[in-house]
Amino acid sequence: MIQADATAAPARRRIPMSRRRLWDWGAPAGVVVIAALLRLVGLGSIHQLIFDETYYVKDAWTLSQLGYEGSWGSGADSSFNQGITETWTRAAEFVAHPPLGKWLIALGEHLFGITDAFGWRFSTAVAGVLAVVLVMLIAKRLFHGSTLLAVISGLLMAIDGNAIVLSRVALLDNFVMLFALAGVGAVLLDRDWRDRRAARGMVLWRPWLLVAGLLFGLDAGIKWSGFYFLAVFGVYVVLCDVMAYRRKWREPGAGHPFTVLGQGVVNFVQLVPIALAAYLATWTGWLVTDGGWDRHWVESDPKLNAWHGALSWVPYWVQNLWHYHTELYNYSINLHATHPYQSNPLGWILMLRPTSMYYVGTQDGQDGCTASGGCSAAITELGNPFIWWAMALALLWLIWLFARYRDRRAGLLLAGVGAGWLPWVILYHGRTIFTFYSIAFEPYLILGLTLALGQILRRWRGARGIAVVGGFLLLACAATVFFLPIWTGIQTSYAYWHAHMWLDSWI
Repeated sequence: MIQADATAAPARRRIPMSRRRLWDWGAPAGVVVIAALLRLVGLGSIHQLIFDETYYVKDAWTLSQLGYEGSWGSGADSSFNQGITETWTRAAEFVAHPPLGKWLIALGEHLFGITDAFGWRFSTAVAGVLAVVLVMLIAKRLFHGSTLLAVISGLLMAIDGNAIVLSRVALLDNFVMLFALAGVGAVLLDRDWRDRRAARGMVLWRPWLLVAGLLFGLDAGIKWSGFYFLAVFGVYVVLCDVMAYRRKWREPGAGHPFTVLGQGVVNFVQLVPIALAAYLATWTGWLVTDGGWDRHWVESDPKLNAWHGALSWVPYWVQNLWHYHTELYNYSINLHATHPYQSNPLGWILMLRPTSMYYVGTQDGQDGCTASGGCSAAITELGNPFIWWAMALALLWLIWLFARYRDRRAGLLLAGVGAGWLPWVILYHGRTIFTFYSIAFEPYLILGLTLALGQILRRWRGARGIAVVGGFLLLACAATVFFLPIWTGIQTSYAYWHAHMWLDSWI
């Protein structure tokens, strides 16, 4: 096992309690302010549906009106962009994802009005700010209570372009990331709960597992990829229990091999059923109304569509929901339409093919453009290159750290990266997929990079370590200032936009 201080946070200096409290609360609060400004300022400046907002924004509105997603007439996007939002009908629309993320988008639409672009993007922006808070809280727990490392992790999340862009468009992926991150935080708290109580036998009451199951189930109610986090961290909890009991078996009379099996059953009961119940609850609107897609599919032809034999007792609403899910699954695995910005998931971590979500080119003298070569306004889901390239190196180090020392922090972070990334690499690399899916596992890469930076500060004590880490953070902040216009749709000269396209694959 790795020595207790091998990757520990830098030691705290003796400073007055008042200054310590100011640092412990003031510095994280400052990071949250930075995150909020980068996500909220100018959020509604582009008053038109961007990229897949064409689905989620309109579906969110009809969902809140009907309880299910209604269809829109032809030319709906053009009308919607002009503030005409009543062109929807009560006819059901087939949608590719569960309802919860759209319910969350609808909250902002009702708070600020459906005709305000700020309103339909507000919830995703809030999710992005909350994610920064959660990253700092998890960092504080992982890194021996270090406020410095918590602030570093929060700052990196706050200023990264991938996180900023996904917080400024009304897509579902920011919610997937947030609920999964909250679930992982609950798993971390469960681990501490178990460690304090597993003296010589099973821990029957694991409340944080219930919380984790609830959050992972809700996550799946946004996108099915949330189920991967449930599966991976369900296995992770079992393996952590095995390691904990193995340590106890070395003590005379402590633990028993059958304890692991019993504990696994206890964990399953407290994690999985509540996750499934939470997922089912996200379909409440579809269940309590009559107009949703496939809501009465069985009733349309019971002899042909209803289940028979041993399953004939199953209520029709269950059979209808199951049929809808089979259609969603078939649609998902067979989505092979070409798209100019689809990407190979192996290249996500290096940001080889970021997604262009918005681009408008204008000529000199038009729409405020005063550049002789013309102007560009773009929203490109490009992560801060220095942060992402450093995280790629940190990932290799995390793998080594876990393989060599079985470091528990590295294990947790690798599980998060694996749950958010590997399914796309292994199962869906041939599908039409995009780099912005990487937001689901970005927090764990951020925390892994922070762990590496903490190691540098510890090994290179004094000016040398501060210079290296401080220099990297200044470089990352400078890159954010440089790339911010192409993350937020600010009009610049074409030459300035092109200066940001360091790789041909970014265009």
